[in-house]
Amino acid sequence: MSDADLRKAWLETLEHQRRLSPPTLANYARAIDVLFELKEKANLRDLDAQQVRRCVARLHAAGLSGRTLALTLSAWRGFYHWLARHKGFAANPVQGVRAPKSPRHLPKVLSVEQMQQLLEAPAAQAETRVPSDLRDRAMFELLYSSGLRLGELVALDADDGRLDLRQAEVTVTGKGSKTRSVPVGSRAREALRDWLRARALLARPQERALFVGARGKRIAPGTVQARLRAWAKRQGLGAAVHPHMLRHSFASHLLQSSQDLRAVQEMLGHASISTTQVYTHLDFQALAKVYDAAHPRARKK
Repeated sequence: MSDADLRKAWLETLEHQRRLSPPTLANYARAIDVLFELKEKANLRDLDAQQVRRCVARLHAAGLSGRTLALTLSAWRGFYHWLARHKGFAANPVQGVRAPKSPRHLPKVLSVEQMQQLLEAPAAQAETRVPSDLRDRAMFELLYSSGLRLGELVALDADDGRLDLRQAEVTVTGKGSKTRSVPVGSRAREALRDWLRARALLARPQERALFVGARGKRIAPGTVQARLRAWAKRQGLGAAVHPHMLRHSFASHLLQSSQDLRAVQEMLGHASISTTQVYTHLDFQALAKVYDAAHPRARKK
């Protein structure tokens, strides 16, 4: 089989057996394309760890971060694991290769006060009953209330029972096709009921999507992002607000209140608790600011 055939067969395996989402598959495909470009005329079977390290060094010199390189290496490692298992390749040259470390950037979050300004300011309370405004408020309340990813939000349907306002929970399918159920707060339920009463004014007949755009079809992720930016500006927030920031804020505020890292991990749908632990650093940062401002021996003279 040619390199292109091997690439196609592996991606089909990921799609049908691991049921990866289209964006994730696209990321894997791009990573393998990069490998093919860097190896030039070398045969896939002949690559060794030293050659892989040189490829990583070239990418790092080109400005790719340690995190991006780690994701790239993960794709290469999975590809070679599949080749060794199903195509008779002798070894996995990526197995011992690690990406260079880079500074870990903490996620950006809104404070509790900023979230209140975003969702409860007079502009939001005095909104007209325009369906698009009701939809936007319902989307943003749900993102913050339940910590949903943008893709999980736009994939929701109105008639499949996954959004249960009586039981105050929503069930979503996240990364790796993992399904989880998370609570929906009272403010979000109120906003969702308002939107559901107005939804028929925007949605096309037979359209299943919970949230629809101006043309009556399932709303696009880019539209949600643009609407949130405009909403935040209208509410007087100077920060560049994006949907994932609401998920980060959900996790940070919940952890500050509960101190239950496992519960937050479960609600976020993180496979590893180490991913969730980044929010403990945000919590510590907030405590450190209080300490610096209040402790008599912390202030600079």
